[in-house]
Amino acid sequence: MDEEDACFQRAVVQLARVGHFFFERGWVPATSGNFSVRLDSEYMAITVSGWPKGQLSQDGILLASLEGYPLTANKRPSAETLLHAALYRRTLEINAILHTHSVYATVLSRLLVDELVLSDYEVLKAFSGIKTHQTTVRIPIFPNDQNMERLASTVDAYWARNPGAPGYLIAGHGLYTWGPTVEDACRHVEALEFLLECEVLRQKL
Repeated sequence: MDEEDACFQRAVVQLARVGHFFFERGWVPATSGNFSVRLDSEYMAITVSGWPKGQLSQDGILLASLEGYPLTANKRPSAETLLHAALYRRTLEINAILHTHSVYATVLSRLLVDELVLSDYEVLKAFSGIKTHQTTVRIPIFPNDQNMERLASTVDAYWARNPGAPGYLIAGHGLYTWGPTVEDACRHVEALEFLLECEVLRQKL
């Protein structure tokens, strides 16, 4: 097995583990969500469109270029592959991207306009560089769009002006977050999903 194949196989194992965990938590219902791992300077492994993440295996993951083009025959990538590709090209430190469709992400992204502001939560220290709860993190919210080229361009333009947020929301859709490793990205999902639930309960109360 050459190094490229070995990297892909490691990504399969990691993403399958994430998919099973997220499904059990209710963050990727039905066939929702998509995950990817940067393999090198040219390629990523990304989930196949319409594949239940709780049953993720090698058959549910394909090879794609960092330009967003699928490279595995007879497999259709997630419709949102261009969103992953744009983030990888924009930020070299990002090596894993995870997208969930939880209830709380979906509800908050429809209730709020432009951004979610998170302040004074202890769990904010789950994000790299944050050492105290006395901080504010802004999570942008983008309108949903079935035109992925346009949506990817909108997100990329925002990040060119405002680097540093640990994730973003798409209205009525869900959460995107990332990290230098799959483990980091998974930690960010856990932290953000907790914070989203806290915000929904806070507003309700």
